[in-house]
Amino acid sequence: MDIRVINASEITAAVKKLFMDCNYFIGKDILDSLERARENESSPVAKSVLSQIIENDRIAAAEEIPICQDTGMAVLFVEYGDKVAVDGDFEGAVQQGVREAYEEGYLRKSVVSDPVFDRVNTRDNTPAIIHTKIISGDKIRITAGGKGFGSENMSAIKMLTPAYGAEGVKQFVLDTVKAAGPNPCPPIVVGVGIGGTFERAAQLAKKATFRSIDTRNPDERYAAMEDELLEKINEMGFGPAGLGGKTTALGVNIETSPTHIAGMPVAVNICCHAARHADVEI
Repeated sequence: MDIRVINASEITAAVKKLFMDCNYFIGKDILDSLERARENESSPVAKSVLSQIIENDRIAAAEEIPICQDTGMAVLFVEYGDKVAVDGDFEGAVQQGVREAYEEGYLRKSVVSDPVFDRVNTRDNTPAIIHTKIISGDKIRITAGGKGFGSENMSAIKMLTPAYGAEGVKQFVLDTVKAAGPNPCPPIVVGVGIGGTFERAAQLAKKATFRSIDTRNPDERYAAMEDELLEKINEMGFGPAGLGGKTTALGVNIETSPTHIAGMPVAVNICCHAARHADVEI
C-alpha cells in the first residue's frame, strides 16, 4: 500500500474544529440521558436542576458559546495509521489547532506552565495532552475532549492486588464516587480503567469517559458491572448539583487491559455532565 500524505494544516484545522465543537455542542448521548433522568426524577428540585442543565446545553449549541465556563484542559486520543505520513510537524499541528480553537472560539485558557512553583498561565491552553497509538491503515482518527478540573480533581487510582477480585474493584469505584460527593458537579460520567500498569489504568479511565454512555463494554461481565455500579451510585442520592435526587450519575464506562499476574490496577476518572468530546477521521 502506498503511503498517504496529509498536510499538517489539515491536522490543525481538524483539531481546531473538534475543540470548538465539543465545547459548544453536548453529545446526543448525554442530552438524551439528561432528558430521561428528568422524566424519572420525583424530586421537584432535581427536575428543576436537570431542566436548567438541558436549557443551558441547548442555548450553548444555538449560540455557539461554551457549555461551561471551565472549557477544560485539551486531551486527545490519536489512532495514527501506519500508512500515513504527515507533511510537517504532527504534534506542532495539534498544538496549533488547540491554540486556535481556544483563541478564536473564546474558550477559557486554563493551563499553567509549571504545576507547583510558577503556575503562570500559558495564555493559549497548550500544551495539550496527546495519547498516540499506531494502528494499521492510512487514516488518522482523533478523539478530543476538554477536561474540566472540578471533576478531574475527584479522580483516584489504587493498585489493587488480584485477591480483591471484582468486589474489591466495585468497592473502590463506589468509595471514590462517595468521597467526591457533590464536588464534581453531578450528574457525572464515571470512567473506570482496570489493568495494565499504574499509568495505563489512568489512561484507560480517561478514555472511558470519552466513550458514549449509550454503549456498553463488549464483555458481558464488565457490562453487568457497569450497570450495577450505575445503579448503586444513583442510590447514593447526591442527585443533580448535589441537591438530592435519583440522578447522581448518567453513565459508568469500563475499559480494561491485560496486566501483571501480581496486580490489578484500578483508576476512576470522574467527568461532570458537561462530558465534552468529539471525534474525526482524517
